Amino acid sequence: MRDSLKQKIIAVCNSKIEKKGTNVGLSFYAFFANKNDNPALLMEVAEWWIMTHKLDHFEKAVKIKKMIGAIP
Repeated sequence: MRDSLKQKIIAVCNSKIEKKGTNVGLSFYAFFANKNDNPALLMEVAEWWIMTHKLDHFEKAVKIKKMIGAIP
C-alpha cells in the first residue's frame, strides 16, 4: 500500500478516535469522499480490507490504525 494512502488512513482513524472515542468503528469508505473520483485507489483499499485481511464491513479504528502501522 502506498505511503500517502497509509498516512491518510491513519489521519482518518485518529480523527474518528478523537471525536468519538476508542470504540468507534469505520468502513474503508471512510477514507474517501462521497463520490467515486479515484476508483483505482478505492479498489486498492478494498482489496487490502476485504481480500487480504478478510475484515468485516465495520472495524474498530484503533484496529485499522494498528494494522496500517504494521505494514512495511
